[in-house]
Amino acid sequence: MISEEQLDQFRQSGEKIRVVRDEMEVNDVIGIVVAWDDASVVIRRHNRRVVKLSRNYRFELASSERGSAE
Repeated sequence: MISEEQLDQFRQSGEKIRVVRDEMEVNDVIGIVVAWDDASVVIRRHNRRVVKLSRNYRFELASSERGSAE
């Protein structure tokens, strides 16, 4: 699970992140961190829609190479 400090860094920097949900790259969500609570994170996608995702997924910078889901 991603920590509060990491989420806050992503939110303050405004950098795009990639949420890796499974092995298929088309299922990744790319956007910026907007808000979070104990169990979920809200991501704003490039089309300005928001997605609420579990904090149990893997979060990484979108600018870095995609890793595999665990």
